[in-house]
Amino acid sequence: MSVTAPERSESTSGRADLRNVAIVAHVDHGKTTLVDAMLRQSGAFAARAELVDRVMDSGDLEREKGITILAKNTAIHRDGVTINVIDTPGHADFGGEVERGLSMVDGVVLLVDASEGPLPQTRFVLRKALSAHLPVILVVNKTDRADARCAEVVDESLELLLELATDLDLDDDVVAHLLDLPVIYASARAGKASTERPADGEVPDSPDLQPLFDTLMTEVPAPADDPNGVLQAHVTNLDASAYLGRIALCRVRSGRIRRGQQVGWCRENGTVTRVKVTELLRTEGLERVSAEYADAGDIVAVAGISEVTIGDTLADPDDPHPLPRITVDEPAIAMTIGTNTSPMAGRDPKPGSKLTARLVKNRLDSELVGNVSMRVLPTERPDTWEVQGRGELALAILVEQMRREGFELTVGKPEVVTKEVDGKVHEPFERLSVDVPDEHLGAVTQLLAARKGELLEMQHSASSQNVRMEFRVPSRGLIGFRTEFLTETRGTGIANQLFDGYGPWVGELRARISGSLIADRPGAVTGHAVGLLADRGDLFVGPTTTVYAGMVIGENSRSEDMEVNIVREKKLTNMRQSSQDVLERLTPPRILSLEQALEFCSEDECVEVTPGAVRIRKVILDSNERHKARNRSKQGLA
Repeated sequence: MSVTAPERSESTSGRADLRNVAIVAHVDHGKTTLVDAMLRQSGAFAARAELVDRVMDSGDLEREKGITILAKNTAIHRDGVTINVIDTPGHADFGGEVERGLSMVDGVVLLVDASEGPLPQTRFVLRKALSAHLPVILVVNKTDRADARCAEVVDESLELLLELATDLDLDDDVVAHLLDLPVIYASARAGKASTERPADGEVPDSPDLQPLFDTLMTEVPAPADDPNGVLQAHVTNLDASAYLGRIALCRVRSGRIRRGQQVGWCRENGTVTRVKVTELLRTEGLERVSAEYADAGDIVAVAGISEVTIGDTLADPDDPHPLPRITVDEPAIAMTIGTNTSPMAGRDPKPGSKLTARLVKNRLDSELVGNVSMRVLPTERPDTWEVQGRGELALAILVEQMRREGFELTVGKPEVVTKEVDGKVHEPFERLSVDVPDEHLGAVTQLLAARKGELLEMQHSASSQNVRMEFRVPSRGLIGFRTEFLTETRGTGIANQLFDGYGPWVGELRARISGSLIADRPGAVTGHAVGLLADRGDLFVGPTTTVYAGMVIGENSRSEDMEVNIVREKKLTNMRQSSQDVLERLTPPRILSLEQALEFCSEDECVEVTPGAVRIRKVILDSNERHKARNRSKQGLA
């Protein structure tokens, strides 16, 4: 059944016909699946339309990785009310997207897995919601999981709410309301929700999501924005169209904005420029449709301002009052990004088309327009820049996007962003939560002890043989941690981390205990050389792969680096051999993804990224120059 948008009168004194809500949760707790079900049950899809899972994850990387990277909004029409829903990322590395999403809404739906319960990034998104004084609706999702524990998860969520309320020093009235917050039990995959708790492992008894819609109507307040005031529209996100150019996504905070209207564009530098709104778009389901006007409380898209940025305000040109800029947390991780300087630059079978420093710099500058949580700083080299972000994943996503756009890059090892407090160096720390089977408890504890991790809490699961531990670890210690963690736990461990502030520098850390195997000459890898080096460690390249001197071709089984001849050919003789002697049995190479390559890098290594390949190499390719640099470093330390 198709549901049309409710009729709106020309003069709007209140907005009982509108709700603005954000859905926040930890990664993979079912936000996007729930939005899918809400759209389907509200008639957003045509009767003959092909239903696609995770329809809000529209980007290629989002669908490949199964995570939400960018905050997106949709409009759902239900019972004469328009519900603007903001689907936010669950990963803390994309916290800037969460903060922008929360600045657009009047309430929050907190989604928690019925088995896993609140996790570190649940804490992150919930803290942001409480800081913004937004009402919270708790939805316990995936009640049909075999290991569901609904009652315990509700208790854990309430404890987390009270803990955060105490940390934020919220009023007693707010705390009392949190204790009485509405709880919905849902199975987003089944499209069902209920206010009554089902038995663990069963779907809710309701036939659809109507209890969730009813709770949204009653618990999320209508917009309190002033419809009769002077115009104020806050730019919270950006998009682009081949036909319209740059599009500003705005929450109208006061007054009314019309298509064709002259507005005052309030910029960060304090200037106000008179511009024309050439197009005004409203979201209907998954599409944007043209609109004549938008009132206070609406979320709309505005076209016609070519250089508008996030945080700007569209105001009355004769009486402009800019709104406060959007603020986000400081970046904690940095890496250098520059042009490809390896001997293979532009020579790959699938080479990049964007190789110059000018193109790289323009691309990084364009990223800053829509990404408020990232910074780009100059370095000593004119073709290299320091890019700072929330975490490794956010920076790796940027590099992967640039790679797919045709760039060839040299990317440095991720490093932490330090601060000086009272004359002492402070570094960022992470709150790490790990769920591992009992048999891997000792190995994981030993792994984190070497990385200066401090155990805060340990809990044994009553329903399984797993142990959940929480650590406070320097962010440096978690660079390269995930690969080793999965190896030690045979892929059965789950690790989640969250930024936990700054603390005093903990001293030297050696996260990687193995060295690198380095090619000592250029050429094509031979099967004979691979067979000879099989017992030296794990190789990253296979036969016929082109290598160059200084390229890292494997992981040494010992702690020091080793230069090897990976292009050695087997010398032919006139001696006859049996076929068994001629046959070479080779171990397949370990192919590293971009994230794994960045984790593997040591301090004197970097990653070469092209559209067709990811290679690890030494920063200094020449062997003699590397030895000289190493000696100078030792003398400097002495």
